[in-house]
Amino acid sequence: MKIAMTVGSAASVGLAGVLCVVLAASWLMIRRWRAAQRRATAEADRARERSEAQAAQLRAELDRREDRLTEELTRLRTREAELAERAAELDTLRAAARRLESERLRAVELAAGLTVGQARAELVRAAEAEAEREAAVAVREIERRAKAEGEQRAREIIVGSIQRLAGEQTAEAVITSFPLASEDLKGRIIGREGRNIRAFEAVTGVNLIVDDTPGLVQLSCFDPVRRETARLTLEALVADGRIHPARIEEIHERSRAEVERLCVRAGEDALLATGLDTMQPELVRTLGTLRYRTSYGQNVLGHLVESAHIAGMMAAELGVDRGLVARAALLHDIGKAMSHEVAGSHAAVGAEFARRHGESAEVVHAIEAHHGEVEPRTVEAVLTQAADACSAGRPGARRESVESYVRRLERLEEIAGAHAGVSKVFAMQAGREVRVMVQPELVDDLRAQVIAREVAKQVADELTYPGQIRITVVRESRATEFAR
Repeated sequence: MKIAMTVGSAASVGLAGVLCVVLAASWLMIRRWRAAQRRATAEADRARERSEAQAAQLRAELDRREDRLTEELTRLRTREAELAERAAELDTLRAAARRLESERLRAVELAAGLTVGQARAELVRAAEAEAEREAAVAVREIERRAKAEGEQRAREIIVGSIQRLAGEQTAEAVITSFPLASEDLKGRIIGREGRNIRAFEAVTGVNLIVDDTPGLVQLSCFDPVRRETARLTLEALVADGRIHPARIEEIHERSRAEVERLCVRAGEDALLATGLDTMQPELVRTLGTLRYRTSYGQNVLGHLVESAHIAGMMAAELGVDRGLVARAALLHDIGKAMSHEVAGSHAAVGAEFARRHGESAEVVHAIEAHHGEVEPRTVEAVLTQAADACSAGRPGARRESVESYVRRLERLEEIAGAHAGVSKVFAMQAGREVRVMVQPELVDDLRAQVIAREVAKQVADELTYPGQIRITVVRESRATEFAR
């Protein structure tokens, strides 16, 4: 019992101690909370005081600014009133000035007997009449001086250019003489029963004349390129010594290649002689072929080089681009190398050819306009025309008869070549014979006779010629095999 009471007393004492500890802790927490409350309240009071102080400062600053703006507004209103007064004064002065100007004009009109508009119109008419008279006198004087000086200057430029380039012109013939080392060579050239000479003429299209003239045979053909190719062929055959139909064809092919090379060399020499830049290879080659062609007896390539020099000299005198003018003059007759193959005038053909091969628009226009077929629009075209006329118009430069003869022979070949199945056409014997080579697989013997009759009829209808022209159609079949 006592033990139980003792245990209960001890438990009561322990519980009381725990309660005391809890109460003490709660009291400490309440004190801390109250201290934090007081600090927060004090901090809030201080912040409120600072905000109120800043607000008071801002209100004071705004009041000061408002006072300044009020003063400025007052000054502006005062200034506006002053300006309004001055504007009114100016309006009054302008009205007074207008009244005075009107009174002055009325006084002047009364004194002169004219209104202001009438006086102004009268002055303008007088000034215009005086200006027109002076301008007419000045224009006539300027035209007179310009015409006199222009004609004199043009004569000096043209005459000076021609004198500085005084070259000889030799009209080319249509026959080339070929010297022989011995008379025995004539027999070898003719061959057994004339087979060599027939083969030579059939392959080259050139008439080979073997007569009694000692140590000499002649090559006759209106086409100088063809004649030069035949000359080189005959020269190689005579030097080699082997003259027979197969050898003639072989040497002729070599000679054609050699003529091509010579044409390229001639074109390059023309560029070098005129001091021009390089051209496309096809232009150079075509230009070189003109060394074998003539126009009215004047060598075409020589004419072009001479025209380029004349045009370049005139361009230098006039302050124009010399290179461009000389280039146009050098190429202006390049169409003559193709005009017998392409339809159209040589000016139009040459212009199109130059355009295809990259020449400038100025050069192309000068080419197509050098005969007036197109109106010249540039100074380069006009100078090209002048240079062409100067070179062609010099005494002895050209002969009409040779050109007419060549045109007739070219037309003979064109008439025969227009028929189907014709492979080659050669006008020979100074135009008295036309040999027509046909393709045997396309043309039979009957058709060959028809072609000969049609060509003869067309020639008789279109051309005028002395005597008669023999039309020979050749149809040859060949069989070739190789022994291996």
